[in-house]
This record gives sequence, structure tokens and C-alpha cells, in this order.
Amino acid sequence: MQSVVKYGRYIVRALSGVAVAEVPVKHFRLVSAASGVAKDKGVKATVAALTVRRNVNGDDAHFIASNRVSDVLGVADGVGGWHNYGVDPSQFSSYLMSTCERLVEQGTFSPQFPVEIIATSYQELLENKVPIIGSSTVCIVVLDRRNHTIYTANLGDSGCLVVREGKVVHRSEDQQHYFNTPFQLALAPPDQDGLVLSDSPHSAERSAFDVEEGDLIIVATDGLFDNMSDDLICEELSKLTDRRLESMQRTARSLVEIAHELSRDPDYVSPFSLHARANGINLTGGKPDDITVVLASVTLND
Repeated sequence: MQSVVKYGRYIVRALSGVAVAEVPVKHFRLVSAASGVAKDKGVKATVAALTVRRNVNGDDAHFIASNRVSDVLGVADGVGGWHNYGVDPSQFSSYLMSTCERLVEQGTFSPQFPVEIIATSYQELLENKVPIIGSSTVCIVVLDRRNHTIYTANLGDSGCLVVREGKVVHRSEDQQHYFNTPFQLALAPPDQDGLVLSDSPHSAERSAFDVEEGDLIIVATDGLFDNMSDDLICEELSKLTDRRLESMQRTARSLVEIAHELSRDPDYVSPFSLHARANGINLTGGKPDDITVVLASVTLND
């Protein structure tokens, strides 16, 4: 009689109580890189993997982190309109991402519920002794290494997509109150309390998707998706010849450079301009914006 027992990283097959073979349990991990640019500056150097880099991408922020059971990617897009009130929006998005990073490394959340990472980070921001005024969209993607599944939570118009063999097989959904007004977290000054758009973290769109070895995951702010169609993104990803970190970083940077160039082309029919036309606004050209791209490859952890 044969039985199967999981022992650490191995499945032990036993015959009449005697172990006869050991088969390694397959676990996935993410090889991740990031790049970004502020809309008012030239393309920055590729952002180093596994760290948060604050204020290098304008009002955008991101993180790449992991713990014992999961790898987690996140981006946040600070609402630039706060500049008109003398507020630096990058502080809000940066605080969110740095707090999310800490929570991930502490492992104080269930991988199946990334929205709780957002909710806890946002609550800490609200309780901060020094108020951090601002607004931000946020997207979190968690790979649960134990079941080969990603879990996502997306609030607003940042987002993620999964590319397999050159095709998009999974995509998060944008959340808009109306055109160019995405769902967002916010903390307003006391005199504007109730007047500033603010959504609950639990309003985030959520999904779960089984990934396979070789899948590519992109988590990015709307600066990418407003200027590059899915087909154009897939075309650039097709040039990726291997999944080493150096290659991933070059591709992330290339995506940023292309999106940045297109964002400044007044004659380009961008995804943003197509959305504008669908909403009755006659618009042509790219959309100048901060752009942050986190690119990850699903890899077998040997």
C-alpha cells in the first residue's frame, strides 16, 4: 500500500510505511525588476530590484518584497492635483508603499487577501501623528508560492496584467468614478474633509489567477497603460530572451522609455485618447504622466 506524505520541501512516497522515493515539491518565485520616469524629467536609471525608491518617479512609488510564503509587488500613483495646494503627492504614495513593504516582510497578512495590506497601510497613514495629506491609487499583486496563484487588489487606474506566450491572459480592471477620475485613497486637510474624493480600500477590485512557469507579470501605474496598448506591451516583451535579472531590468526600462516617448507625441492615437473619445472628448496624442513599471517573471524555485 502506497501513501504520500509532504515533508518540508519534499513529497515522500512510502510503501508499507517505508520511504522509497523523494520528489521535490515545486514552488514558484518571482524574478522582479522595476523602472520609472517622472513626466517632467528625462528617463531615470533603472530602479534597483527589491527596494523602494521614493520620489524618483515623480508622484509614483512602488515596492518589491517577499516573505516565507509569498512574493509581493505594488505600485501607487499619487494624485498630482495636490501640487496646486502646495502639497507633495509623492509623500502619500511613498508612505503607502513603504508601509506595505514592511507588512509583507513581517508576514502579517494572508496572501489570499492583498486588500488587507492596502487597508492596514492606509489605516496607519490615517493614524500618523503628522498628517500626510494627499491621494493615491494603488495596486498590489501577491504570488502565493504554495499554490502557484496570484492574488490582486487594484484601487483606481493603475493595474496589472499577466502575459503568457506572448498573449495577455489576465488583466486587472480599472476603477473610475468618471473619465480620468479613478478610485483613490485620500487624506484631506481638516478644512476640506468631506470635499475630497476618497474611497475605501475594500472597494478595490480583486482577482485570483493560477500562473505558470514563464509567465510575465506587469504591475504599473496608468502612465504605462494610457500610452501603450496591450499589443504594444506584448510586442516589447517578446524581445526578452531570458529571465535573468539584468534582462528583466533592461526590458522594464525599455517599456518606460517607449511609453515616455509616446506620451509626448501629439499625433499618437494613444489608449488614453481613445478612452477620451469614447467619453465624448475629442482628443489626440499621448498622455504625459509619471510612469512606473514593475516587471516580474514566474520562475521555478530550485
